[in-house]
Amino acid sequence: MLERPLWAPDEIDIERPSVARMYDFFLGGSHNFAADRQLAEQALRVFPDAPYVVRANRAFLRRAVTLLCELGIDQFLDLGSGIPTVGNVHEVAHAANPEARVVYVDSDPVAAAHSQAILRDDERVRVLHADLRAPKPVLLGAAAEGHIDFSRPVGVLLVSVLPFIPDSDDPAGLVAAYREATVPGSYLAISHGTNEYQPETVSEVEGVYTKASQPGVFRSRDEILALLAGYELLPPGLVDAIRWRPDPDDNRPDPLGGDVARYSLLAAVGRRG
Repeated sequence: MLERPLWAPDEIDIERPSVARMYDFFLGGSHNFAADRQLAEQALRVFPDAPYVVRANRAFLRRAVTLLCELGIDQFLDLGSGIPTVGNVHEVAHAANPEARVVYVDSDPVAAAHSQAILRDDERVRVLHADLRAPKPVLLGAAAEGHIDFSRPVGVLLVSVLPFIPDSDDPAGLVAAYREATVPGSYLAISHGTNEYQPETVSEVEGVYTKASQPGVFRSRDEILALLAGYELLPPGLVDAIRWRPDPDDNRPDPLGGDVARYSLLAAVGRRG
């Protein structure tokens, strides 16, 4: 039996690896258990670039939220938000607009409990322990007490979440449900791993994630593009995440030398017309 940390909610099975906590491990976080680290290490053996990919994903999230704030969006629904770390949505949004409202949604108990603990005193932020695959209660929770006003444009974020929604759970239908809940002028930001660059490697990664809380699936560019139906993509469209509006002031060297195949991550932001 693994020893349960004091901060871990009692209902958590700490011997079952969690996708959210593995992601936290890749980011260098501390809210993960031995089982999460063990499976993450297995993933690293077949995909050693994973820590760089998750950091590139966070950088895309920051750029996307910054852009949406510049476009006038002041409320965000972050689906599958994960465990809080530096550069979370509310931090980025509040730097641009201190009055911006954010709702974080995650099914992982650690992600939800930790988020609630550190954000309990911020009236601009809400945390829902909920499964995004059930849109109705998520939307009702987000709208509770008028926190998210769905009569005004909303920024919906699905950042590296859809790879953990298998085809059997109808990811396109879920995206459509959240799209239909928002008004024209709302936006969707997504990132998604692709199987087009390293098909054999990502197939091995998918095999590792069959042992986690949710299986992982990489998709083709066309499959990812289909998930964006009903949105007009902002330039440059659906592209490699490191090439989606890169920060001109970021002079740090790319740890993977700009090799998009090693990232195998696509990203886009679309506007609902």
